[in-house]
Amino acid sequence: MAGTYSKIYIQVIFAVKGRQNLLQKSWRNEVFKYMTGIIKNKGHKSIIINGVSDHVHCFIGLKPFMALSGLVRDIKNNSSNFINDRGFVQGKFEWQAGYGAFSYAHSQLDTVYKYILNQEAHHKKKTFREEYYNFLKKFEIEFKDEYLFEWIE
Repeated sequence: MAGTYSKIYIQVIFAVKGRQNLLQKSWRNEVFKYMTGIIKNKGHKSIIINGVSDHVHCFIGLKPFMALSGLVRDIKNNSSNFINDRGFVQGKFEWQAGYGAFSYAHSQLDTVYKYILNQEAHHKKKTFREEYYNFLKKFEIEFKDEYLFEWIE
């Protein structure tokens, strides 16, 4: 019997609506663990999830039976509900529409893992905006500024 074999590694980046600094250190890891559970329950591999107060990086071993857009939708919807149900923020928590998705080879796993692991130190030197623009340019993705995230200056 023929089988399907794949190794698809995707880094997904998405931001808090309005780029508000709402993801507090005191509960951020709890949300990341919850996101890991969503990814695993959908049959994919969560390699690492980390971020700072206004955005998240998810590094995923994606199986080809589900569209990435559906997985990201589920991660964002369910984690928003998780944050709201626990009252982590005043008012309603939401993620911004859209996301960035960037693919990697197996040989790049360690480099990407370390990059995501060190988000706090990284963002002491570079803003999210600079980081995101660098990803788009590095991966040669055409874009229009008006369709990117809402930026806080």
